[in-house]
Amino acid sequence: MKATEKPGSTAIIPPRQPIYLEGPKSRSYELGFALRVFWQFLKGFRKLHFTGPCITVFGSARFKEDNQYYSKAREFGKRIAEFGFATMTGGGPGIMEAANRGAFESGGVSVGCNIQLPFEQKPNPYVNKSITFEHFFVRKVILVKYSYAFIIMPGGFGTMDEFFEILTLVQTKTVTNFPIVLFGKEYYQPLMEMIEWMVNQGTISKEDLSLVLLTDDAEAAMNHIQTYVKSNYTIKPRKRFWWLMEKR
Repeated sequence: MKATEKPGSTAIIPPRQPIYLEGPKSRSYELGFALRVFWQFLKGFRKLHFTGPCITVFGSARFKEDNQYYSKAREFGKRIAEFGFATMTGGGPGIMEAANRGAFESGGVSVGCNIQLPFEQKPNPYVNKSITFEHFFVRKVILVKYSYAFIIMPGGFGTMDEFFEILTLVQTKTVTNFPIVLFGKEYYQPLMEMIEWMVNQGTISKEDLSLVLLTDDAEAAMNHIQTYVKSNYTIKPRKRFWWLMEKR
């Protein structure tokens, strides 16, 4: 049976072109790829340079409006707007839509960093600023670059990827000690037990447990974030240059 066949089925799903598994391509192709990546970064930098400080909310794209975590994410968007920060998400449906919606409906700044996917992901209607990226690694840099804190709502592989990348950056002091909130005790308790098991095995330090706040309380989460932000970060005004066509 071919890798693309399902048991009991004769249907064959054509794989996506394995661009990254082919090894080196022609020099002209590699140059073009580097330029496309550079352009995506530049587009993101230009779009968000004057947005102001953000708090990024991560979570599943699959939750519907009647889900309890959708309601909580919407509340976070509202609270972030009241705090005077922009709400940044991956720009798609589910938790991302909910957080953007809470900010949007409260008159706050709502930012979506969308990704091109063949399914599931499409821009939600509750964003003031929206950017669509071709590559995940570019998108993740932007989601981190403009954020002063991170709220991780329940989610799947993508959410875990984003959570552990941010956690690694903070643990290794690659970025300043930004607050990370895991929201949803029941959902994330098994994960925290796994992280504690890592401590027991000596693969991470006991101090690393303090890098994450696990909570079910939105107010406690925001107080945790505000304490870090007020104590550690300053917001510098950015001047606009007419010769760069930076309009007000």
